[in-house]
Amino acid sequence: MKTPSRGGPLEGVRVLEITKVWAGPYAGKLLAYLGAEVIKVESNTNLDEMRAYGGVDIDNAPYFLSLNPEILSVQVNMKSEEGMRYLHEMIARSDIVLNNIRPGAMERSGLGYEDLRKIKPDIISVSMKMYGNEGPLGYQTGYAPCFAALGGLNYLIGYEDEAPTGSNIRYGDTTMGAAAAFAAIAALMHREKTGEGQFVDVSAVECVSSMVGDSLFEYSLTGQSPRADGNRHADMAPHGCYPCAGEDWISLAVASDDEWRALCATLGDAGLAGDARFAALAGRQANLAALDARLAELTAPQDAAELAERLRSAGVGAFKSLNSLDLVSDEALWRREFFRLVSDHKNGSRPVLGAPWRMSRTQATITRGAPKLGEHNAYVYGEILGMPQDKLDQLIAAKVVD
Repeated sequence: MKTPSRGGPLEGVRVLEITKVWAGPYAGKLLAYLGAEVIKVESNTNLDEMRAYGGVDIDNAPYFLSLNPEILSVQVNMKSEEGMRYLHEMIARSDIVLNNIRPGAMERSGLGYEDLRKIKPDIISVSMKMYGNEGPLGYQTGYAPCFAALGGLNYLIGYEDEAPTGSNIRYGDTTMGAAAAFAAIAALMHREKTGEGQFVDVSAVECVSSMVGDSLFEYSLTGQSPRADGNRHADMAPHGCYPCAGEDWISLAVASDDEWRALCATLGDAGLAGDARFAALAGRQANLAALDARLAELTAPQDAAELAERLRSAGVGAFKSLNSLDLVSDEALWRREFFRLVSDHKNGSRPVLGAPWRMSRTQATITRGAPKLGEHNAYVYGEILGMPQDKLDQLIAAKVVD
């Protein structure tokens, strides 16, 4: 079973993915979306936890389906000596080995970078860990909430004068996944120029800290430590989300006094426009609670999308805050092929999130859904390793292919 060519700038690049949960598979997905052949190594006795999330069978778990389109699956029992021998053969035929498993696990399995170099001298090893491989908690397994806490993000999310609330969105996983994919491509370019592979050490905490931006240095510049402050903005007011009809919300950002006057005119509230407290930015910032309360009264009965359109026409930054249902029904996103219909072994055709980029010359096709466990055993063992089917059947019976 030879996999069809999908095109893309990474066509011909093979990635062996020893990953679990979110960050590692997300990196693999991005590389697959660029045309790489990404092979996920897994087994019945060492399942990706995402195959169990959602309370359904391991080949139909929602999170796994969403994170693994265009990924191939091969079963290898990494706890068996024979299984490791075949894994080494797969590594020898790959360009990148991507892993986000527990710190030290690759080394204990004889798969550290120096071990991989003995198998293939120009291999690129991408290691994704919470604190990298040398940080103070380099030994510790971490998840997205840990990344956000240690990276400084949680402390900045919340309402003013209240305890930080953090975020339930897995920024750490996706940011780390994107950074790992980016670094892997850079390592490929370096190998193309020099013939040398390399070890890529990705730290989730550092990825999250890079999102915090100027907050890291605010104290040294102002003498004040940044704190959670809701939707406040140092140079804009109003700046936030306001309720509208039907449980919808509108997001506003007013950057100048002219925009403030345009907002008042569009809302048709002469009292608001004439209130001296709000005439200039400094006054709006000093009286933000009163300003937000009045704006909420004015926006509450209005249609969010219609109001946003009128405000934009008047020169005010305003958009309806879209919910998930709004997004999946957005015609513009469908036209841009952000949503892709992929084949699925169980549910026929279903949508997934596509690549957030468009390429005029080298766009890779995205048509295949997430794999069943071991769906591509015959391809990997047969086509790549040259193994006859009867030998593969013996390995399955012996649980080397587990």
